[in-house]
Amino acid sequence: MMLVAFAAFAYVALLFAVWLRQERLLFAPEPLQPGHRFSFGPDVHEVTIERPDGVRLNALHMRLAQPRGIVFYLHGNAGNLQSWFDHADFYRQAGYDLFMLDYRGYGKSGGHIASEAELREDVRAAWQQVAPLYPPGKVRVIAGRSLGTSLAAGLAAELHPDLTLLISPYRSMTAVAAQHYPWAPGALLRYPLDTEALAPEIKGPCLLLHGDLDTLIPAAHSEALAARMPQCRYVPIAGAAHNDVQDFPAYRAAVRQALDAAAP
Repeated sequence: MMLVAFAAFAYVALLFAVWLRQERLLFAPEPLQPGHRFSFGPDVHEVTIERPDGVRLNALHMRLAQPRGIVFYLHGNAGNLQSWFDHADFYRQAGYDLFMLDYRGYGKSGGHIASEAELREDVRAAWQQVAPLYPPGKVRVIAGRSLGTSLAAGLAAELHPDLTLLISPYRSMTAVAAQHYPWAPGALLRYPLDTEALAPEIKGPCLLLHGDLDTLIPAAHSEALAARMPQCRYVPIAGAAHNDVQDFPAYRAAVRQALDAAAP
């Protein structure tokens, strides 16, 4: 009887720890020194987004002389702009400006992530700051990778951009957690990040890309999302896992084709 009671206590204590410290499970920010300098080219500029609570968010904005439009890109759960912005050349060659935000606690951004609502508000504020630079006639692309796909889906559901690009997306963080932590009740998760609920609200062209060898977020998530978005094109990337999908020619060809099709 004592053993059962101890096991029950340990289980409850573990669940409480998961609830209390789940930001450490979901987010893996890598801070940068305030004086860190990015060297991605003379057309890449640092941008600051001031938030009402005094937190300053850092972003990079690649601005071409005559861009076809803007790719507003929300990155994954680890690293920072130093590691994520290194594929700027791909968008430069496609003729698109690139804007990328570091979430709270990432890179040179201040604060720390405390709620899903706050995270989505930060993303919305970043978009509202950059959007006036791209009037009608310029293509607007909302893109997300891994963690950023649900954030991108939420923004796309509001804005109805010319193209929504979701790379290695998930149905919801609750569904991902159920795969990796089946012993933890879904109700514990304070970041449901329910992409599947947002999917039907996304209008217009959409592209889903997913490595067929992805074990962190299996390709079945993209398949489920594609079923809810009949206007979406789903491209499985053969041989790709979670972190290397962008290295495959099939990925680059599909994204470039979608960007070219979106341009007037």
